[in-house]
Amino acid sequence: MTAPQPPDALRGPVMIAAFEGWNDAGSAASQAVVHLHQAWHAEQVEELDPEEYHDFQVNRPQVGLGADGTREITWPTTTLSVAERPSDAGPVVLVHGIEPSMRWRRFCDELLDAAERLGVTTVVTLGALLADVPHTRPIPVTATSDDRGVRAELDLERSSYEGPTGIVGVLTHEASRRGLRTVSMWAAVPHYVAHPPSPKATLALLTRTEELLGETIDMGELHEDAEAWQNGVDELAAEDSEIAEYVAQLEEAKDTVDLPEASGEAIAREFERYLRRRDKPGS
Repeated sequence: MTAPQPPDALRGPVMIAAFEGWNDAGSAASQAVVHLHQAWHAEQVEELDPEEYHDFQVNRPQVGLGADGTREITWPTTTLSVAERPSDAGPVVLVHGIEPSMRWRRFCDELLDAAERLGVTTVVTLGALLADVPHTRPIPVTATSDDRGVRAELDLERSSYEGPTGIVGVLTHEASRRGLRTVSMWAAVPHYVAHPPSPKATLALLTRTEELLGETIDMGELHEDAEAWQNGVDELAAEDSEIAEYVAQLEEAKDTVDLPEASGEAIAREFERYLRRRDKPGS
């Protein structure tokens, strides 16, 4: 049996973007892009000039020693890298950077100009937010799209959010204005363990990316990291009765909401993921 193919809505060159900062609770989204870069052996092709977009008193450059022992300065910039997807459905352009301090519209224009040069037809943005969710349950990931065709094919909803937005919201909006298809994915990170890393949330975003793109992603040690993270939070909660009681309340609320839902779709998704991994070469 052959592995499932990517849906038509996500065939062709796809851009996947995440930014450190306000959109990136627990560094979950940016670490998902870093993981994809490593898993799919991406190569950097462009870099935006940080002088245009960053306040260096907010995002300071880092100084360190290079391979030859000389001192080097690393500036907070945004990079674009290209990798081939395992299904041969088209390349993926990975965008990783820090939310800019200024000139957001110019920043998005420069990214989307590069996307068009690389033939991108769909822009997928990844984000993570702090939420009242328990660390002991699966991390919720929402996927939405403003594109009617994408929503119909992938069974997504249109976002109903209104309020302050970050660079991923602006980038998604500007991409839609250019006629590009868009998908926005957000992981909900437990707010009482907000500090990075958050491997369980990163794993949840990558798993949802795997489902939507119809691709196989080698998760490496993320499953073990996520389990170790959860065990560590369990130990911290066990030492504080108030936190333990709060987690129990979140678990009860989550389980009550999830109880009426049929499990057929979840079982089908797990089976499809199993088939993809079983048919992966070398597995």
